[in-house]
Amino acid sequence: MSPEITSIQMFGITTPIIKAGDDIVQILEASLQAAGLVPVDGDIFVLAESAVGTAENRIVKLASVKPGEKARFLGEKYGIDPREMELVLQECDELFGGVPGAALTITKGILSPNAGIDASNAPEGHVVLLPKDPRKSSESIRKGLEQHYSCRLGVIIGDSRTQPLRLGCTGIALGVSGFVPVEDARGTVDIYGKPLRLTYKAAADNLVSAAELLMGEAGERVPCVLIRGAPVEMVDESPEMPTISMEGCMYFGNIIKGRKEGTYEGSR
Repeated sequence: MSPEITSIQMFGITTPIIKAGDDIVQILEASLQAAGLVPVDGDIFVLAESAVGTAENRIVKLASVKPGEKARFLGEKYGIDPREMELVLQECDELFGGVPGAALTITKGILSPNAGIDASNAPEGHVVLLPKDPRKSSESIRKGLEQHYSCRLGVIIGDSRTQPLRLGCTGIALGVSGFVPVEDARGTVDIYGKPLRLTYKAAADNLVSAAELLMGEAGERVPCVLIRGAPVEMVDESPEMPTISMEGCMYFGNIIKGRKEGTYEGSR
């Protein structure tokens, strides 16, 4: 008997340059029609946060920003335009430090260099902030698309991030609607029948990472990828993205513990 073959399909959706105030749903409908694509039940749309943020008027002209004393100090320290640093301070939940060109923050509950503020794919002299509420944005877009196409869909607002000690970007989901973003695999068994005790599958993050292959990071003008056949659990809601505390994080938790015990610095 042949083993079951599973597969997914991905379609990069090219759009016009998205401007402040544009209707994302209408742009996607027109772009899908031009590409000859019709969504079906279970399709997942991955949207770049910069495109959604721009459409939601989350674009800021740097000349309009007046940096405070703290922003000027940190901007010089980390090699960041002090006006952008002022926006970082306004947007982030917490700032930990940084390296030249990037301030390390927690923003909307996740690790985000420069509070997720994007100077690429923004007009000259402007930056794009993260969508104010990515979960609400994904839900609104999903409902608009579902109404037009009369099928059950999923939407992810995604962004790119670097992994600790790795070169290059992968994807991360900021907001999700229409499917379960993190699946609990505890209790299932591996190929040898051993039960898994700690495993969760980051379905939404993995789909954004896959979509990044088609979206790119430069001038590709592919702010959306349609994924068909993804093995996810569809739901008629917009689940919160699960997060964990810094103490419970394998990376942060051990760094915090090591610093408290005085064993972190200089250890081998």
